[in-house]
Amino acid sequence: MVTLPAEAASDARLARELLAGGMDCARINCAHDGPREWARMIAHLHHAEGKIGRRCRIEMDLAGPKIRTGPVRTAPGVVKLRPIRDPMGRVTGPGSAWLVPPGPSPSEVGGTPTLPVPREWLVRRRRGERLGLSDARGAERTLRIVERKGGLCRVEVRKTMYLVDGSRLVPLGREGREDVASVGPLPPREQRLRLRRRDRLVVTAAPEPGEDARRTPRGRVLRPAHIACTLPEALAFVRAGESIWFDDGRIGGVVRTANASRLLVEVTHAPPAGAWLAADRGINLPDSALELPAMPPKDLEDLRFIVRHADLVGYSFVHTSEDLARLRTALAELGRPRMGVVLKIETRRAFEELPRILLGALRNPPTGVMIARGDLGVEVGYERLAEVQEEILWLCEAAHVPAIWATQVLEGLTKTGLPSRAEVTDAAMGERAECVMLNKGPHVVEAVRALDSILRRMQSHQAKKTAMLRHLQVVEGFFTGRRAHRAGPRERDGTARHKGER
Repeated sequence: MVTLPAEAASDARLARELLAGGMDCARINCAHDGPREWARMIAHLHHAEGKIGRRCRIEMDLAGPKIRTGPVRTAPGVVKLRPIRDPMGRVTGPGSAWLVPPGPSPSEVGGTPTLPVPREWLVRRRRGERLGLSDARGAERTLRIVERKGGLCRVEVRKTMYLVDGSRLVPLGREGREDVASVGPLPPREQRLRLRRRDRLVVTAAPEPGEDARRTPRGRVLRPAHIACTLPEALAFVRAGESIWFDDGRIGGVVRTANASRLLVEVTHAPPAGAWLAADRGINLPDSALELPAMPPKDLEDLRFIVRHADLVGYSFVHTSEDLARLRTALAELGRPRMGVVLKIETRRAFEELPRILLGALRNPPTGVMIARGDLGVEVGYERLAEVQEEILWLCEAAHVPAIWATQVLEGLTKTGLPSRAEVTDAAMGERAECVMLNKGPHVVEAVRALDSILRRMQSHQAKKTAMLRHLQVVEGFFTGRRAHRAGPRERDGTARHKGER
């Protein structure tokens, strides 16, 4: 199973590459994008099926009542331009930027920053022209136009400079009149909150932008940092003394005071140098008895699209068998009573209720279970995650319910193109489940191919939770003195072949 990125809506080639690489099921997360983008992803996928001749199922996840941090107050935009320097700080080449007309222009063109300037002023510029400015620090700087392309101008710089809204660009060498342009508007800078151990953080129900702590010049806190919660009704169920975690467990704390409008949190877990907390980061409340609907109104609306286009629906933040019964009722009303349901186990409460949830699922098949190890690891504690995911596999095996091994599988490979040794081992252990899920990333196609190879190799060593103890070439080579045959990446039969066998 592969989570489709937003690019899958505009890039038809991506679906073909994923399908050819071994994707059996495409996952669309309804927490992102919208029906228009989802429809395009599905159309590209169906087209790829026809081209390649392989069937691919579609799973769409309901967003569920995910609790996240609200927006953080933005700061005025600033663009830093600087030349290229070697490790000794010597300039080895110029820096560059594109002068573009105002409007919905990207912040970068081919990795190069952009500076919006008036369109009519930009038309008058010529290659080789030099532009002077006084940057945000008052430093006098010069830019040189080196290229014109499609109504844009590329400039080069030899010294570091900072440009803000209103920075004035003046053509040099002109006499008789001024031809000045102001830079802007620049996109505002996203701010973050810096949190250290023993800091205080206020989580509010009010939808006001978050701000960092206000301090005196000597460091005394005048007002603690604060940030909003995207699901304010959840605060009413939180009690003093309970734990709270942010951003997949990177920051943790204890709630010191609580009411329906605000929580006062003392940070107890953060790196020694502190950690940054940004907008739209997950909030976990593992000790709190949250009585929230597993299927908010948005999910019901998304479900209308899902029943028409998908094979499976992912049920986020399911907590009880009654939650599953409500989803089955909604599916029946929409004409898909037998639609496949994937139960995402991502909270401590869902894990503790899993035997009852599975009994309810057996009354209304088909059903599967996703071990959502991201939120689950925060909820149960990372030291218990290995034990918990093992117990979930056992329960699913006993109930004859398929399981999906999910979250951070081959994450290093997916994001950077280079896997760690540990994550390769983790991906191999996913063979014990019926399905392994990859998340999106710039190297997801490469990750799909690697996962396909890893799982095919592991199939001959293990059948779910039973080790096969198969005949091994490495042992045969030890007794016979012959060097083991090195299997190619596409050997699929799982047999141990000797050198020279056909």
